[in-house]
Amino acid sequence: MAATLYPSAERLSGLSRRSMIVGGLAMAVSLAGLFMAREQFFRSYLTAFFYVVGLGVGSLGILLLHCVVGGNWGVTVRRQLEAGARTVPLIGLFFLPLIFGMKDLYLWARPEVVAHDVILQHKQPYLNVPFLVARTVIFFVIWSLVAMAVTRLSLAQDVGDDNATARKLRRLCGPLIILHVLMVTFSSFDWIMSLEPHWYSTIFGALSLAGQNLATMAFLIAIIVWLGGDRVFDDAHTRQSVYDLGNLLLAFTMFWAYLAFSQLLIIWAGNLPEEIPFFLRRFSGGWGILGLGIIILHFAVPFLMLINRYVKRNPRSLQRVALLIIVMRLVEIFFSVAPAHEDIRPFTVHWLDLAVPIGLTGLWLAAFLNELKGRTGVPGINHLSEEKAPHVG
Repeated sequence: MAATLYPSAERLSGLSRRSMIVGGLAMAVSLAGLFMAREQFFRSYLTAFFYVVGLGVGSLGILLLHCVVGGNWGVTVRRQLEAGARTVPLIGLFFLPLIFGMKDLYLWARPEVVAHDVILQHKQPYLNVPFLVARTVIFFVIWSLVAMAVTRLSLAQDVGDDNATARKLRRLCGPLIILHVLMVTFSSFDWIMSLEPHWYSTIFGALSLAGQNLATMAFLIAIIVWLGGDRVFDDAHTRQSVYDLGNLLLAFTMFWAYLAFSQLLIIWAGNLPEEIPFFLRRFSGGWGILGLGIIILHFAVPFLMLINRYVKRNPRSLQRVALLIIVMRLVEIFFSVAPAHEDIRPFTVHWLDLAVPIGLTGLWLAAFLNELKGRTGVPGINHLSEEKAPHVG
């Protein structure tokens, strides 16, 4: 299995360089958009930033989960999770440009708007630029420290036959999962939900967490099949692990859909003036077509494919489903961000909505592959309590 899923450092270096070149060129082109359409640039950048956060922070979250529950499924992707988690400090640097676009993105960051809005005045002690930036710094500092500590211990448990490090890791990760969930919740409130400061949803944080986990699981499946190639079929343990990951992808898909539908159902049934405009904007001006596309391509099609045992037994077919989910996760975030800036506007896709995500994702993927280059090899199976955690499904 080591040779199957962990390609040579030379190949990973080459892929990392190509990702860096593509990402760098796309970001260079996007910077031109900053001078031509400043507000649009920051809207597109926020979409891309939140998407990349989901992959890096999502890797950390699933790594914490596997450290606690164990299981064969995590042996296959443990090194990929570690590599993704160790990109969190870089993602923190990606936030810096957004500091200069606060007034372009958020109504509560504009003093002239706050002066005439009682609700925003009431929320100002929490929703203000210095405090939001401080919270974001705290989030990324904690996430980075957790990622470095957990990945270091994860590697240390592979040395020797002593289970002490593995037990320490499990005890540490339990409370850290709770902290992680809280930080994902409040960061999603800060970065996305506050785009419409009169609207609120108590389920939005959980929905963001579910979306992160879903996209991360899809990415893990796509990356191991991509890097392993046809050799993924050759190893029985690998095929079973990929099947387990497919079952988990199905579970995350259903959980995300349940939360998304619950948010819509509760808000629509309540019909409150401070809540319902969120969906009215997204059902008007052509946006409803995009919403229907998300329902079909982000849930219905993946769900129908993933309940098929053959799809999950075939790594190539499962990879196609994973790639669809990866793309639709970006579309879902775009659907949350773009309509928030005007009451009703016709559905449009600006070229920056494509260029900025390609650029930021390319840079992140380059960092991920570079981290993975130094973490080849299968984790120490003796320390993962596989006998206590059977295959999923």
